[in-house]
Amino acid sequence: MDIELFKNSPAGKLVRATGGYWAFVPNPLPPRLEWDTALVSHVSRADLAVGTLSGLGETLPNPHLLIYPFIRREAVLSSRIEGTQSSLSDLLLFEATQVEKQRDVKEVQNYVRAMEYGLKRLTELPLSLRFIRELHGILMEGVRGEHATRGDFRQSQNWIGAAGATLNEATFVPPPVTEMQDCLNELEKFLHGDTELPPLVQAAMVHYQFETIHPFLDGNGRIGRLLVTLLLCQKNVLAKPLLYLSAFFEQHRPEYYDLLLKVSQNGAWREWIEFFLKAVTEQSDDAVSRARRLLDLLRGYSQTAREKRLSPTAVQLVELIFMKPVLNAKTAQEFLKVSYPSAQYALSSLKEAGILAEITGRKRDKAYAAKEVLKALGEEIG
Repeated sequence: MDIELFKNSPAGKLVRATGGYWAFVPNPLPPRLEWDTALVSHVSRADLAVGTLSGLGETLPNPHLLIYPFIRREAVLSSRIEGTQSSLSDLLLFEATQVEKQRDVKEVQNYVRAMEYGLKRLTELPLSLRFIRELHGILMEGVRGEHATRGDFRQSQNWIGAAGATLNEATFVPPPVTEMQDCLNELEKFLHGDTELPPLVQAAMVHYQFETIHPFLDGNGRIGRLLVTLLLCQKNVLAKPLLYLSAFFEQHRPEYYDLLLKVSQNGAWREWIEFFLKAVTEQSDDAVSRARRLLDLLRGYSQTAREKRLSPTAVQLVELIFMKPVLNAKTAQEFLKVSYPSAQYALSSLKEAGILAEITGRKRDKAYAAKEVLKALGEEIG
């Protein structure tokens, strides 16, 4: 780590670790911010955008029509930032058939499990260090890195750098273990404390702080992005978990990493927070647009089912394909609570109506995809 880049940072301090290397220790939150018309305007635009999205979530007859696919889209994109190659259709096909084509699918599925667990856990426990460890335990179960203290904070030094870089060649070295624990305790105080800062600004600060502390040997980026949605739900900024930022971060990946690093190097909080607020604004608008497109599809499919006088089970199945855009007869059977042949007949009816397409090419164990639903989620298949 080039200590000259961090020497005079107002965001934290350099410490000399027992091994002789230098590491960076961030100051407790919150930092001092210079508020002006431009920054207030960024906050206002983000608040308006996320408010529109949250309001849409409140009016949905069945919010799970959007929550289910949006969480999975986020899981794919957040994991992609860390180098996994799975697509949304890979994940959905695996969930439908349990036939795993690649190792990365399991990592993405774990992200889904961690998010769903976290959303449920918020009803019992506020965000805390214990909560974060529980999320990590789920995220790393049965995947590469699972033996690297899964569900526990690290007991050794880690670092960030190019592939194969040694500790001395690192771009950034997070706090040593002793200082790390102090930083985590301060972060927990900030999560639980009262502040007049806008919640979106708090979320930006928490994300930076967590990534800078880097308390796990693996999985820090994904946990840090999970925390954004969970924190906004905890603070009732989101009525439903419909906002996810990984699409924006993945699209602007070099800038995302560079701005996080510049906070540590130069105290560039303003630039990072503005970037984060831009992500909130754009992804809220994007989520509203996708949600409206999906709702239009739902209305269109329901009308098609009525016009073609499809069976009641086929009509019921229309709603399921928005939560599970890739499915098989077993999935349909469990949802409809009918016999296997009845479920297969309902799937075949939707296929004949042009709503579903068979994607395996097999005579047995077929799987079907709602291609227009996947397209609305940003995924092309076939």
